[in-house]
Amino acid sequence: MMADEKIQRLAREIYEEVGGMENVEKLRHCMTRVRMDVRDYSKVDLEKLKAIDGVMGVVEDDTLQVVIGPGTVNKVAQEMVDMAGVKLGEAFPSTEKSEDGKSGKELVEEKAAQMKAEQKEKHKNNSPFKAILKSISNIFVPLIPAFVGAGIIGGIAAVLSNLIVAGDIGASWQQYVDVLNIIKNGIFAYLALYTGINSASEFGATPALGGIIGGVTMLTGMNAEAPLPNLFTGGTLSAGQGGIIGVIFAVWLLSLLEKQLHKVIPDSIDIIVTPTIALLVIGLATIFLIMPIAGVISNSLVGVINTILEKGGMFAGFTLGLTFLPMVMFGLHQILTPIHMEMIAQTGQTLLLPILAMAGAGQVGAALALWIRCKKDTQLVEMIKGALPVGILGIGEPLIYGVTLPLGRPFITACIGGGIGGAVIGAFGNVGAIAIGPSGAALIPLIANNQWLAYVLGLLAAYAGGFAATFFFGIPKDMKN
Repeated sequence: MMADEKIQRLAREIYEEVGGMENVEKLRHCMTRVRMDVRDYSKVDLEKLKAIDGVMGVVEDDTLQVVIGPGTVNKVAQEMVDMAGVKLGEAFPSTEKSEDGKSGKELVEEKAAQMKAEQKEKHKNNSPFKAILKSISNIFVPLIPAFVGAGIIGGIAAVLSNLIVAGDIGASWQQYVDVLNIIKNGIFAYLALYTGINSASEFGATPALGGIIGGVTMLTGMNAEAPLPNLFTGGTLSAGQGGIIGVIFAVWLLSLLEKQLHKVIPDSIDIIVTPTIALLVIGLATIFLIMPIAGVISNSLVGVINTILEKGGMFAGFTLGLTFLPMVMFGLHQILTPIHMEMIAQTGQTLLLPILAMAGAGQVGAALALWIRCKKDTQLVEMIKGALPVGILGIGEPLIYGVTLPLGRPFITACIGGGIGGAVIGAFGNVGAIAIGPSGAALIPLIANNQWLAYVLGLLAAYAGGFAATFFFGIPKDMKN
């Protein structure tokens, strides 16, 4: 009952500080944030919004993002849309009165367009590169729960498989391993389809057509005895060539073509002609142009990153671990997801993920130091208590936006801790993960080639580095006990 009251209170108070329910156009959520399309930003009281008990931070972008934390966020978001009488992602009803003969709906649309234009102007320094990163984020964020769940299941399967090979458990366990792998492959074997569907939703194409273009890259139905040629290398095409980078680009082209076709094809035959032409043109382009070109790009990108990690050692590890938190803060980390997936597809592991996971561990160490040095600040301590468990499991946003970033110095010292952990991982070398998903302690089952001890030592080093750097150098002067 108390939990329900907390959810209802959070929903109500968030509405109050964003200018009321009528000031929200749409609402949805990710793993840690309630994301709102706001009609009039001038009605939002950011300071009071941040001060709400249970809110861990606020991020201003073209959407207003209220950081609440995993587990609670979906309940709060659902309560908020229930109060509005809509579903997640649906437009909120307008409560504005008609003026000058215009309907409420027209007024809302005008207001929304005006505010959207103002926000675009406000964020005009957003480069095309940043727009690409944002699109990649929107494509993959909905898949994160699936990555986490399937990744953990796959990690358990890998551990059991290793135990079978080592003779620690009997071969009768193989059937259990097979079942776990079947579940895991429910996403990883068909990731191109999921990526195609989400990419189409992001770019404004028909989701089902996007899924088909993703499926095209799997080359299902190709005659193995007479494989299709690679027009650039003279060899043959292989299923999945170019990976999800190619899928995203192909679906973007699909969206451009489909929108143009809708304009010129008569409505009476649009449903027949448009998808047929779009699939044929983009399907052929995907098979004979995009897949070979994206394959070259993906292979080169993965090769460069692997070379840096292999040759760079501790320095590469420190640099990557140090800079990953700022990347998360600006949303740049989402571009790494396709790279992780390509590294796993080509080499069986991603050497990047264990190093980047050290950034979250540095935050955990910094939060522990703040807990000890600032224990008189009861509100901060309570926030740390709530954010630490999920931080240890690799979900760092509550700690970033609720604890370290608002205080300034601890964010920097947390980055240093991440760099120290990354240096340890880099010194060991060849520490990779077999799947993406959780980081922190939850990544341990996914570490490849029995290198889990090196990863654990990296975690401990990041915890210690973040703690020491924050304890001695990262406490704001006005907060020291």
